[in-house]
Amino acid sequence: MILFLLPECDYDPTEAAVPWAALASAGHEVRFATPGGRIALADRRLAETGFSWLSPWLMTRAGDLATYRRLTEDRWFQAPFSYEQVDGSGVTALFIPGGHASGVRTLLESGTAQSLAADAFIRGIPVGAVCHGVLLAARAKDPATGRSVLHGRRTTALTSVLERTAWNLTRRRLGDYYRTYPTTVQEEVTGVLADPRDFLRGPVLPVRDTAAHPRRGFTVRDGNYVSARWPGDCHALAADYLALVEAAAPRPGGC
Repeated sequence: MILFLLPECDYDPTEAAVPWAALASAGHEVRFATPGGRIALADRRLAETGFSWLSPWLMTRAGDLATYRRLTEDRWFQAPFSYEQVDGSGVTALFIPGGHASGVRTLLESGTAQSLAADAFIRGIPVGAVCHGVLLAARAKDPATGRSVLHGRRTTALTSVLERTAWNLTRRRLGDYYRTYPTTVQEEVTGVLADPRDFLRGPVLPVRDTAAHPRRGFTVRDGNYVSARWPGDCHALAADYLALVEAAAPRPGGC
């Protein structure tokens, strides 16, 4: 079972929908889990209400938004597990999208979700994470060592530059909408790594990827784990995560 962990609400539409679409188009079935087993919708500002004159830069792109609409019609999206209902031993691949609005904390601060993430890393199944989703992995501890499952791995995540830029652009009107926690994602993630150099920031000036040009995005792969920084990396991330999933579980009848 390929499992996507979603918060109660407020995740980024692109970060969930684009990887889901890549898997679904390749014939893979994806299941979902939320804190209470209820349907979880994405951040309304990113998907519907926008940012006034900043919408062209900050709102979800039209093509990715259409993909998100298709995701919400998926039968398994409409019938999620609760985190507690998930049997981790039956999970064959795990994906963790991000989001910055307050509702995403219901995922990042869940001990059960952290345990599911830790189990996935320990068992060596494919794991994908993007943006704030990497925080769940950073907070997931290996019981054998007491350290984060990212200790000793290379990763990326939402960079401090990206996070602070979005916050500075919007804070007069939206307050701390773009600051989920006082500490940036990059700072928290780097703090659990074996070496600060294991956090890879990617190009200083990020360029959004697209379905036609996925390699504009930036990802970091370390074994069974692939990570990305922001929605602008998600077409690259989707392709890399699909490759991980298919390498781990070849199709029936394949070579």
